[in-house]
Amino acid sequence: MNIPSLPKIELHLHLDCSLSYEVVAQLRPGTSREEYERDYIAPENCASLDEYLKCAQEPISIMQTKEQLEAVTLDLFEQLKADNVIYAEIRFAPLQHLELGLTAEDVVRIVDEATSKGIKQTGVEAGIILCTLRHFSEEESLHTVKLVDQFKGTNVVGFDIAADETLPIDNHIKAFEYARDHEIHCTAHGGEARGPESMREIMGNFHPSRIGHGVRSIEDPELLDDLKKKNIHLEVCPTSNVQTGIYDKVAQHHINEIYQNGNSLSVNTDGRAISNVSLNEEYQKLNQHFDWQLEQFKRVNAFAIDAAFCDEKTKTQLREKLLKGFK
Repeated sequence: MNIPSLPKIELHLHLDCSLSYEVVAQLRPGTSREEYERDYIAPENCASLDEYLKCAQEPISIMQTKEQLEAVTLDLFEQLKADNVIYAEIRFAPLQHLELGLTAEDVVRIVDEATSKGIKQTGVEAGIILCTLRHFSEEESLHTVKLVDQFKGTNVVGFDIAADETLPIDNHIKAFEYARDHEIHCTAHGGEARGPESMREIMGNFHPSRIGHGVRSIEDPELLDDLKKKNIHLEVCPTSNVQTGIYDKVAQHHINEIYQNGNSLSVNTDGRAISNVSLNEEYQKLNQHFDWQLEQFKRVNAFAIDAAFCDEKTKTQLREKLLKGFK
């Protein structure tokens, strides 16, 4: 099986956690490889999700101008092309990029225009998901979801909540209500730092069609079956789950059991730099540890297309590419 040649869909991918050494050296000349590995890559086994998230602070500091945001976005498209990704959804929190005078609208417009350019240059189709963060205020969350609404018809396709899952959800209920009222596609991080109760809380209050990670649903068979019944897609990121301490190593991951239960799921990197992994490498790990073959990879990519936030015309084109590539 030639994994690099397989067409792939990536739905869970953080822009600010995916800066290659090349783009960091371009934006911050003089950065050594050693400094890059220290500041942009998380340890293989972090003490907590919080330690993992702290590694996003350095990249965010060099994503504050039009030139920086453009460079980082276009760099990510080159990484996607190298993995033969045919469609990706790239997520970030626009309110984290206002330190040097850009407005949130400026930030979204810049990343949207760079995404259009990246699509044209690489042939990789892509959408953008705007994130609110758990520690944001109700006002900041509403501002973020309204940006998704404002940019309808562009590459912006959805809304997410990320960051420290142990924080309360109260500030974000209105934003997700707004999303439902305005038919905005939603995903939400959960079932990572906290167990099944976190996912039930998200499902009961946010009603997303996808959950970022969600792997701890395996701890509650009833929840796992409920996810399957409601067709809630799980965006699984194996290497990242090891780094944040859910598992000691990928060989212990429960992705195979979740797959065998018949749940809709996809395979993703989460953050290509912070997790120091490509999508090709994620696939190789699943092949090595769980003997995943063409059948499994084809099926999870088909699940990903069904769950993607793009339009039906794009989904039809992606399914054709997938079938062709897996022949």
